Amino acid sequence: MHDKVKGVTAQDLKGPDRLERALGVLALVMMAVILVAIVRGMAEWARIPAVVWFHLATMLVTLALTPMLLWRRRGDYRHRVMGYVWAGSMMATAIDSLFIRGHNGQFSVIHLLSAFVIVMVPVLVLAARNHNVARHRRTARGLIIGALLVAGFFTFPFGRLLGHWLFGG
Repeated sequence: MHDKVKGVTAQDLKGPDRLERALGVLALVMMAVILVAIVRGMAEWARIPAVVWFHLATMLVTLALTPMLLWRRRGDYRHRVMGYVWAGSMMATAIDSLFIRGHNGQFSVIHLLSAFVIVMVPVLVLAARNHNVARHRRTARGLIIGALLVAGFFTFPFGRLLGHWLFGG
């Protein structure tokens, strides 16, 4: 084992664990639900600002890459390239979200998550570059659970756009 690699366990060499398999499946489910909502909202597409379309596009890229990063071999060239794209799309999504405001033009609680992502994505990348596998894995899982899945879930209730498109009304 490379002496610079920190926190590597036997599990790292075996592949994804149950949590990573579940997170990959949940990312695909979230992506599918978002795509269904987008298709159902076709009649309103023209009134949606470009900043929202960009947000949706970057989030879909992130969701699509998540299972590939979690399920396939790690640490190789393809994982690094997909990881940089994933990190870039997460960062773009978080920065873009700062330009999406509610009807009153104010920031909401969800914008705190954007600030968290802007801080944590560099932590994720630096942990990988420093071969700190344990920190990289914890950070990736935290971002996937909190910034992708939980935040993604909350785009559907409370009269938000995707919920409006998915459920009508």
